[in-house]
Amino acid sequence: MLLIDCPHCGPRDETEFRYGGQAGIACPTGETTDAEWAAYVFFRDNPKGWFRERWFHAHGCRTWFDVERHTVTHEIRKPS
Repeated sequence: MLLIDCPHCGPRDETEFRYGGQAGIACPTGETTDAEWAAYVFFRDNPKGWFRERWFHAHGCRTWFDVERHTVTHEIRKPS
């Protein structure tokens, strides 16, 4: 089980949170082709190692925040 450190509430059990996907994805602006829009909606990185993610504290302060999680060991650290 993961222990996620909420920036407002402190360390909490993962059951209080909802996963929000990869962090740092910029929404396309202006004229966007179907291929560009599909890439934005459907394609995400899937690395083996450290990965920056968005989490929502659904059963707490209801805040979105970023963390870095190691996809093999599930170790969590604050983004640098």
